[in-house]
Amino acid sequence: MQNTNPIPERLKAARKKAKITQKDLGVKIGMEPSSASGRMNHYEKGRHVPDISTLKRMAEELGVPLNYFFCEDQLSAELACVIEKMSEEEKKRLLFELARK
Repeated sequence: MQNTNPIPERLKAARKKAKITQKDLGVKIGMEPSSASGRMNHYEKGRHVPDISTLKRMAEELGVPLNYFFCEDQLSAELACVIEKMSEEEKKRLLFELARK
C-alpha cells in the first residue's frame, strides 16, 4: 500500500488519456486562462491538492468517476471507471454474483 497521495498520478493519467493539455483542462473547469496551466501542473506534481469541488469538475471533464482519483493502484482505478459505466442493473447483478462466492 502506498503512503503517497494518489491524486497527482491519477489526474495526469486521466488527462493524458483524454488527450487534453493542462491549460485546456484548467480552462474547461473554470480557471483563468493565464493561471490554468500552472495550477494544473501544481496539482499533477502534488505541490497542491485540489478541493473536492474542483476535483469533481475535473472528473466530469475527464470522464472518470470521482473515486478514480483516490485509488491507490492502477487496477482499482480502471475498475472504478468500468463500474461507473455500468447500468444500475449491471451493478446489482455484479454485486449479487460476487456476494454469492
